[in-house]
Amino acid sequence: MSPSMTKIAPALIVLVGSLGLGGCATKGFVREQIATVNQRIDGLESRLQTTDATAQQAAQAAQAAAGQAQQNGQRIDQLNGRVDTMQQQMTAAQTKRARN
Repeated sequence: MSPSMTKIAPALIVLVGSLGLGGCATKGFVREQIATVNQRIDGLESRLQTTDATAQQAAQAAQAAAGQAQQNGQRIDQLNGRVDTMQQQMTAAQTKRARN
């Protein structure tokens, strides 16, 4: 063999070996990895469903509170009108007494 061939031969062997050993993954390995990922996805879906249910309950409670606040505001407006009417009546009565 020539001197240049003795230097190239080991490099060629390493190159061919690395290409041969770096091949595709086995079906079993892929299934195992997918199973692990699927378990994580299932766990995340479960947590997402729980979070979604909690968010929906909170939204319903907020809507109920908003409705109650609106009713309370309307009731306060009614009471303010009655108080204003009573104040006007008292002022009129005091003015009437002052004239007599």
